[in-house]
Amino acid sequence: MSQSGPGVDLDTSLGYLLKEASSALRTAMEEVLRPLGMTVTHYSCLELLAQRPGLSNSELARGAFVTRQSMNVLLQTLERDGYVTRPAAAPVGKVLPARLTASGRRSLETASAAVRAVELRMLAGLTEAERSDAFRILRSMARSLRDGADGAGGSGGSGGT
Repeated sequence: MSQSGPGVDLDTSLGYLLKEASSALRTAMEEVLRPLGMTVTHYSCLELLAQRPGLSNSELARGAFVTRQSMNVLLQTLERDGYVTRPAAAPVGKVLPARLTASGRRSLETASAAVRAVELRMLAGLTEAERSDAFRILRSMARSLRDGADGAGGSGGSGGT
């Protein structure tokens, strides 16, 4: 149903639908990670470190979409539990680059398989072409929002919503 006046029509709001999909994905990921003793943020941190060893607390926080304070607490826990190592003193400046340990890599391997299964389930109803379109469209949306309002129509789209 369409509503008149100010506000967002939730039935036709792409932003609302994206948030719903994001929430469903997070819930499904939590369900498969919980038995492994992980949260989505824990998994994200390990995955980021596997792909980009030596990231700082701030870089990990941005990559996992959490605050620096939350990431610092998580890193302390991961370090205590033997999943991550950080130097006692910063090699340069104040940054303590984090790296996965062998135990962290083993834990990540199991978690990654579980998360891949969730993603495959999410994409199961799409053709290969639709998957490709979805990636392209979502990347374009994120880029447009990051680049700001001055980029209207600059991504090759028609500018319509």
